[in-house]
Amino acid sequence: MKSKKSYLAAAEVSMEIIIREEMDADLEAIFQVNQLAFESPIEALLVDLLRERGKSVISLVAQANGKIVGHILFSPVSITPEYENWHALGLAPLAVLPEYQRQGIGKALVTAGLERCRELGIDLVFVLGHPAYYPGFGFTRASDFGFANEYQAEDAFMVMALKPGSLDAIAGLVKYAPEFTEIEA
Repeated sequence: MKSKKSYLAAAEVSMEIIIREEMDADLEAIFQVNQLAFESPIEALLVDLLRERGKSVISLVAQANGKIVGHILFSPVSITPEYENWHALGLAPLAVLPEYQRQGIGKALVTAGLERCRELGIDLVFVLGHPAYYPGFGFTRASDFGFANEYQAEDAFMVMALKPGSLDAIAGLVKYAPEFTEIEA
C-alpha cells in the first residue's frame, strides 16, 4: 500500500502546487496530462501499461486548484551485467499540461520524485531526457560512468547517484522495462 504523503512545492509558481502520490481517482487525469503534454497517446498508454503490470514504483501528480496538471513516473531498470543489492529506477515520463509548463511544476515533480527515491533506498536514477534540463537536478552523462543504453543516446542519457559511491561500483547496459519498446511497436 502506498503512503499518501504529500509534498508542497516551493516552486517558481504563483499558485500553490501540491505534489502527491497518485490515487485511483487520478488515473483519467494522468492519462490526459501525458497525452496532451506529448501530443500523442504513447506516453499515456505506457504509463497505464506500467501501472497495470506492477512496474510503477513511484507515480506522483502535481495538483493546482484541485486539478491534476502534471505527472512523473519512476519504474525499474535493469543493468547488465547484473549486480546484487543495487536498486535503480528510470525516470520517465515527466509530463506537465502545456498551459502549465515553464512555471516550475516539472521541477517540483522531479525534486519530489528524487526525494521519494531516496526514502525508498534507491541507489541510482537514470533518465533519457533533455541534456540542458536534467543536470540542474544533479544528473550527469551516464556514459561518463560506464553506462550504455539501448537507444544509442549519448548526452541525453543521464544518471544520478542517490547514495555516495554508487557510481564507482557498477557499470553496464541499462535497460528500461520491456513495456517501453512494446508500447512503441
